Amino acid sequence: MNAPVLVKLGGSVLTRKSEERHARPKVIDRLAGEIAEARERGSRALVLIHGAGSYGHPQARQHHLAEPAFDAASRAHRPRGAALTSISVRDLHRRVVRALLDHGVPALSLPPFPRTFNRAGELEAASREDFLRVLEADAVPVTFGDVVLDRDWGYSILSGDTLALALAPALGSPKAIFVSDVPGVWRPGAPGRRAVAPLLDEALLQSLNPLPGAPDVTGGIRRKVRVMLALARAGVPAGLVNGLERGRLFQALQGDESKGSWARPGVAEIPRAADPREPPGG
Repeated sequence: MNAPVLVKLGGSVLTRKSEERHARPKVIDRLAGEIAEARERGSRALVLIHGAGSYGHPQARQHHLAEPAFDAASRAHRPRGAALTSISVRDLHRRVVRALLDHGVPALSLPPFPRTFNRAGELEAASREDFLRVLEADAVPVTFGDVVLDRDWGYSILSGDTLALALAPALGSPKAIFVSDVPGVWRPGAPGRRAVAPLLDEALLQSLNPLPGAPDVTGGIRRKVRVMLALARAGVPAGLVNGLERGRLFQALQGDESKGSWARPGVAEIPRAADPREPPGG
């Protein structure tokens, strides 16, 4: 078995994040078809992760699941918030897995809950064993950003990007592809004058500002770029490509890295500083 390429389908491309529980069924179906076509043409083994988008973020935000349980009252409401977030995310997960199956991809669901734990909003560890067993059985493991048990807070959010950072190096992935609703990471600039940054580095990360818009309890673009740079430092090239552009995911799976934004091993770095604007857990 060759090492799998990791694909993270962002919630922003699978759903309309400004409208609660609003999936993009045509986009989901097309992306599933591109994955199926790449597999038919001999692409490497795959591990798929998807985000929650408008199926998980509103509930998690309402119940403060990306924050500590400050007191007994907030902890008492946390189980209900976790349950509501969990069932919403699984509604989207079923859509994604069903689309893959409809296109002939042997997609097998591997939910993080209850096998994965956080501590104070941070992932303790993600085991690769279940993923290896599914891959060795010639299927495609599919997991997702989820609400998980937290040893300090009771429950907290485990994002798909955090899972990607834990799993890709552990599985020896030759590449990680993040699929979003934008052509790549925009260089800072005036509206109408921005351009996509083809290469990501620490200087660009520190220049990024949080974007206005729909709530995102997983840290938004700053968190994603930080994860991609961390993957590159771990030896896994990571790219952000536009899933709303027909064929872009297929091309990336076939080795075309001419579009999007990429973090590559050996990229020049400048010292990192902690960012207080990022929520715990990512």
